[in-house]
Parts: sequence; C-alpha cells; structure tokens
Amino acid sequence: MVRGERGQAAVELVAVLPFVLLVGLVLWQIALTGHTLWTCANAARVAARAEAVGQDAERAARSALPDGLERGLEVTASAEGDVEVRLRVPLVMHRWGSPVSVAAEARMEAGA
Repeated sequence: MVRGERGQAAVELVAVLPFVLLVGLVLWQIALTGHTLWTCANAARVAARAEAVGQDAERAARSALPDGLERGLEVTASAEGDVEVRLRVPLVMHRWGSPVSVAAEARMEAGA
C-alpha cells in the first residue's frame, strides 16, 4: 500500500455515511406515509360502520387509530352516509409538524 493512501477507506466512509443515513430516513418516511394511508382507510371503514348504525363516527375512527395518529384527526360525515377521515402524516422527527395529510372515504349502507 502506498503511504499516501493509508486511511483512504475511513475517509470515504465518513464522507458517504451522511448520504446513507439520509436515504434511510427518506425510505423510512415513505414507509411511514404508506402506513398512515393504510391506517386512515381502516379508520374510515370503521367510522362508516359506526355512522351506519347511528354511533359516533369520530369516536369510532379514533378507536381504530394508534395513539400517535389521533392528533390532527378530522372526520366528516355527509347526509348520504359517506364518511371522510383525514390524518396528518407524521414525520420521522416527531418534533416537526407535517404539512402533508392523507384522506380516505368510506360508505356503508344502513342495514348492510
């Protein structure tokens, strides 16, 4: 090994490590967004079922959500029986608020 190349691998690792961590955080945020969307759709179905039998749709939607997603929940029920649930997508760093939200809509006919 040439004397001037000693420690080259360590320097390259230190230079690349922030980019690897950034890619990991971005991938985790994408997975977190997908999970929030999946959970939002489930909460909308639960809220629509509750609305169809005359129960509180917002309370039912809250019961279907994990504790971290309940903050920022919006439930809108229409006269036709449609229920829309809107959630804010949490960020990897929970201290920052997310401007992004996802929504899901569900409908359950009474007596179905």
